Amino acid sequence: MNNPRKTELVSIVVPCRNEQAFITDCIASMLDFDLPEHIQIEVLVLDGLSEDQTVIKLRSIMEKDARVKLFTNPGKIQSTAINIAVKEAQGEWILRLDAHSIYPQNYLNLCYETMLQTGADNVGGIVISTASNNRYGANLVQAITTHKFGVGNSGFRTGMKAGTADTVPYGFFRKSIFDTIGLFDERLVRAQDYEFNCRIIKSGGTVWLNPEIQVVYYNQPTLWLFLKKQLLHEAPYNAYMWYLAPYTFAFRHAITAVFATGVIGGLLLSYLSPMVKGFFLGTMVLYFFLGVLSAFQQSLRYRKFLHLITLPLSFFLYHFIHGVGVLFGLFTLLLGQAPVQQHAEPWAGAGRLRSWPVE
Repeated sequence: MNNPRKTELVSIVVPCRNEQAFITDCIASMLDFDLPEHIQIEVLVLDGLSEDQTVIKLRSIMEKDARVKLFTNPGKIQSTAINIAVKEAQGEWILRLDAHSIYPQNYLNLCYETMLQTGADNVGGIVISTASNNRYGANLVQAITTHKFGVGNSGFRTGMKAGTADTVPYGFFRKSIFDTIGLFDERLVRAQDYEFNCRIIKSGGTVWLNPEIQVVYYNQPTLWLFLKKQLLHEAPYNAYMWYLAPYTFAFRHAITAVFATGVIGGLLLSYLSPMVKGFFLGTMVLYFFLGVLSAFQQSLRYRKFLHLITLPLSFFLYHFIHGVGVLFGLFTLLLGQAPVQQHAEPWAGAGRLRSWPVE
């Protein structure tokens, strides 16, 4: 006679802020996970003081399903949310998810089975970048973030074979890992997942990507909002992350800064030297040739033939603006004015942050 397997609890952690458009479908997809008999779940939603209808919608969900629990995240950012959730979680497993996504029924089961098969310390899959509306700008964002010319060797965005990776989106790990490598760095408003995964690897652990694990992520609704986010938030925090944790440095994060420096320097120096001007123009011709070739591939992939005209310039804007953002981050660090330089040690505040259920 086979002994029944021990019941295991997975704590699903969902930071959110102003997600009224997505939160209902997002949580519904988690509650609909196809679970083995020995697996149970609790869903911990950490709301960062939302100013829309997010909390109202979550209360409605909680009335129907007691597995959903709502907490306030006074820090508003994802790092503080996850650290609060780790202290509140009852499960031995943590599945860290995003409120801006929809998850297939087999998502958790695939994470769990992959963890058991590989013995990895963190497991994740790939992001299916999806236009969040019918506007053409959202289609451009989708095309930029799903091609290697746009995002380089970011395997979880462009696809890769199963194996070790430097990072995975979200993540599935044992709660005990925080006893080994510490909590999320609350100085990082962005890039906190990448730093956490790099810390796992630095400590001798393994991060594993299984391409069968897939999540639909709704990208920025317009190209303008996407570029603004890169300039003001995403890109500077690449530089801040390197400052806090040099082991996180990756060439794909730095190459846009090199590109932006080359464009600005090439334009200025072209007036002083015909040789520099010729080299600069030749380099830009090669860049846009590769951009047009990539745009052609994406236009066929998404059946958006206008991409042939608009996507090469969109690639350029993304690379240049992201690069300027990284340079801005480095400049503020040089001046001692970066946000991460205004705080104490990385995890000093994690234990003092108080969480409480939303009444």
